[in-house]
This record gives sequence, C-alpha cells and structure tokens, in this order.
Amino acid sequence: MSDKPSVLFVCVHNAGRSQMAAGFLDHLAAGAIEVRSAGSAPADKVNPAAVEAMAEVGIDISHQNPKILTVESVEASDVVITMGCGDACPIFPGKKYLDWTLDDPAGKGIEAVRPIRDEIRKRVEALIAELLPASG
Repeated sequence: MSDKPSVLFVCVHNAGRSQMAAGFLDHLAAGAIEVRSAGSAPADKVNPAAVEAMAEVGIDISHQNPKILTVESVEASDVVITMGCGDACPIFPGKKYLDWTLDDPAGKGIEAVRPIRDEIRKRVEALIAELLPASG
C-alpha cells in the first residue's frame, strides 16, 4: 500500500463525471494522490463530449476505459466520491464518503458539458487542498 491518499470517483457509467474528476485529480495533484474511477454499470466508452471538454483544458482522458465498481477498489481507497450512483456503492467503516450532485453529461453536447467540467474542477481543487494541506 502507498502512503499517498487515494480517491475513488464513482458514477453509474464511469464515462463522464467520474472520468473528468479522475482526469483533473491526476493532473492537478501531479501524482501526489492515487486516483481511481469506476461505475456501477459501466458504459462501453468514455463520453466523447467529456473527452472534448477535458481536451479544451489540456487534459487527455481519451485513453481511459470505463471500469466496473468492485469491493476491492472501495477497500483500497481513503475517500470515495459518488456522483449519482445511488445505493450501488458498498459502504465500509473508516472510509470517507462524499456525494457530489452533478448533472450527468450523458447525451449532452459540449456546451452543456463545459459547466459540469468547470464545477468538477472546483470540487477537485478543494479536495486536493483538503487531502494535501500546504506544508509549512
């Protein structure tokens, strides 16, 4: 196990919100936080509008693939952030759970996905500040 904090982002399809959040956390934390994402019912591929929205801010998530949520991925994470997956997420004592209420970008065009992306970025930045308090 790593001594780095670890975060798991969970949404239903693991194709939009959770992939954008994982992309931001990976990019902004520069490897200081372990990042995972998963879905309770994963899609076949990442939402193209989410890929395009992230590319606009210089983050490439096109190589990501939606993954199924597993008990092991929850157990291995310090913080579990759900984004509309309801009761599909297993609960373990000692884990920190956050529920981020965000619009689902599924089926939406780039214009509708940008504000979702920007809100996710704000929340990820606040999460980083909480998990990696500035030293000194």
